[in-house]
Parts: sequence; C-alpha cells; structure tokens
Amino acid sequence: MKEFVISEVKAETAILVGLITKEQDEAKTKEYLDELEFLADTAGAVTVKRFTQRVGGPSSVTYVGSGKLEEIRQYIKDEEEAERPIGMVIFDDELSAKQIRNIEKELEVKILDRTSLILDIFAMRAQTAAAKTQVELAQYRYMLPRLQRLWTHLERQGGGSGSGGGKGSVGLRGPGETQLEMDRRIILGRMSLLKERLAEIDKQKTTQRKNRGRMIRVALVGYTNVGKSTIMNLMAKSEVFAENKLFATLDTTVRKVVIENLPFLLADTVGFIRKLPTDLVDSFKSTLDEVREADLLVHVVDISHPDFEEQINVVENTLKELGCADKPSMIVFNKIDNYTWVEKEEDDLTPCTKENVTLDELRRTWMARLGENCIFISAREKQNIDELRTILYNKVREMHVQKYPYNDFLYPKMEE
Repeated sequence: MKEFVISEVKAETAILVGLITKEQDEAKTKEYLDELEFLADTAGAVTVKRFTQRVGGPSSVTYVGSGKLEEIRQYIKDEEEAERPIGMVIFDDELSAKQIRNIEKELEVKILDRTSLILDIFAMRAQTAAAKTQVELAQYRYMLPRLQRLWTHLERQGGGSGSGGGKGSVGLRGPGETQLEMDRRIILGRMSLLKERLAEIDKQKTTQRKNRGRMIRVALVGYTNVGKSTIMNLMAKSEVFAENKLFATLDTTVRKVVIENLPFLLADTVGFIRKLPTDLVDSFKSTLDEVREADLLVHVVDISHPDFEEQINVVENTLKELGCADKPSMIVFNKIDNYTWVEKEEDDLTPCTKENVTLDELRRTWMARLGENCIFISAREKQNIDELRTILYNKVREMHVQKYPYNDFLYPKMEE
C-alpha cells in the first residue's frame, strides 16, 4: 500500500488562495486568510503571496476559475525562474479529490486545503496515545474519499503502454482498481481498529472521571489561541504547555484547583476554529467529553482579536453541536493588555467600529448585560486574576451546595 502523508511542512514557502462570494465579503475573506496564514505559520510554512477571486461560488473542477489558476501558475513559474521556488499552495476551503487532482496537474506543486493543514498541525501537536489515535483516525477519514488521487501514477503508466492504446489503458485499469480496493479495505480495517482503541481509552477515561469524587467540574472552552492554557496555569499553579500558536493544546488536561478551602476540577480543552473539519470533531468527541460532563463552562475570548465576536459565535455553535448550549457558563474576556483602538477626533461623526471603540465603551455594550457572568482580564499580565478567582469560587460554591447541601457551612460566600 502506498504510504499516505497529509503534508510535510518544513519551512517551505506557501501561497494562500481564497474566494470572495456573496456569503463571504472581501473583509471576511481577508480575516479567513489571516487565520490561514497563522495556521501555515504554526505548521512551519512561510506565506509569500495571497490570491483571491470574486466569484459566485467555488468551481467544482479547480476551485478558482481557469484565468485565476493560470495567474497562480505563472507566479509559481516566475518565482521558480528567480530561484525562489514555491513549496505549496494552500486553499482556504476543503477540496475534493477531483479539485486537488486538477489543480496539481496545472500548478505542479504540493496542494493543501484548510482541512489537511489543520490535520497536519494536529499530527505535529499530538503527544498522548489518545490524541495520536484521534488524529490518525481523522487522517484516514479525510483520506478515504481521496484515495483515487494517490493512484494517478497508474494513469501515467497507461499513457506509455505502447501499441494497443485503448486496450493498454484498460489493461492497466484493472490492477489499479484492485490495488485501490485493497487499500480501501486496509484503511477501513485500520479505522475500525482505531475506533476500538478509542472506545477502550474512552472507557478508561470514564472510569477516571467517576473516581474523581464529589467535586464540581469546570471546563475552559474557547477559540484556539485565546489563552486557556495560561489561565489554567494561573488557576491550578500547573505547567500546562502554552504558546502563541494555534492548537497548542490537543489533550484535555484536568487539574484539581483549590480556592480558599473549596476544591474543584478544572479542565483545559482543545480550541475550536472556523471551518473545523467534521472528521476532527468526530474523532475528538471523546476528548470533548470533559466539556459535556462539566458543571460550568468558562468561555475564554481574546478581546484583542478584531473578529472576536465571530469567534464567540463559532464556539457557541460548536457547543450546540456537542449538546452543551444550555450549560451554566460565563465569559472571560482575556488579553485586555493587547486591546488597541484608534482615537476618534472630537468632530468625527462617523459610526463607531471595532477599530475606534475604547475598552470601557465596549464594556458598556451588550457585555454590560452579562453582569457577574463576564470579566475582563489579562492572564499574561495577571490583571484581575483575583477577581476571576472570586467569581469562580462563588459560582462553584453555589453549585457545590446545590449538589451536596450538607457542605453549605464549609464554604462561606466570598465578597467580590
């Protein structure tokens, strides 16, 4: 069986490609490509050029139109002649096997889509047996409908078969299909094995969760790279890996936290992202059980990100998919030390935008209605961390008393 590798990204140069459509305007496309560039950087690639095209929707044949594809091909050729070879072209949506095959034929460089790039990062980040198994299963799920692409070398062999033309092609097609079916059976068998392994790991984790005793469970959720692991380290005084990269945390980490004399369990979970591949969501469902079984969700938001409100929506929609939308929750707006705005002139009557609203003004918008379910902090600079501890203490205490009322006298309410 031919070995399949999603990608081998090692400081290669990359071109990014995105579409501007009725559903996705130019500003939104730029934001998505900014995120795609961050993904590429996380995977070790350097972005040198972006291409966008305004169309009604993606071409089923080559994603972009033939003219734009030719423009990209010419740019790659020019860079090659200037001894600045392009390592890969990354598309901001998931591509079909047909699209990948046609684009590769035209551009003659490595082609990745958003999904394969995310899978590559997950493969790089996976540390534990559970995470590695989940990533491998997601890779096989991605690979299965694209298997035929791996056997295009048979078509090339068919072209040089000598006399008999058509007969030669037909003669070679049989073994190709046989090998394809063999690979499909091997992959399906491997996927079945991985699912069994995950079920066993999940059973062990369920047993571990049952053995944690009578403690309230709190889960940190949020978009990727919003500072969940840094908050975890502050709350639990632990050393959970934290880095300014996407998906720094894959494995759910659970720590016992004690505020005053009140113990509870705090879980740091994998970050969500726009256009998160379905294969990954399915594969990581056991990891996200910590979210499902939590008594309280702490939704961490990067307030300094220009598109933080859409990130909130992405997380909320993902929680809905997991059946967790109705759980008690609070929002922690992190990274207030990074929040910037452009000061408006006194006589400037243009509408307020995200770029020229101060943090105080922002707090007085819809966020003001959240009351104690909302706090603004900087985990890196340790701003308002004591206030966060107090809010968490009181929320956990209230839940603990409801579950185990005989402990009411042990945990007095803290003054905020």
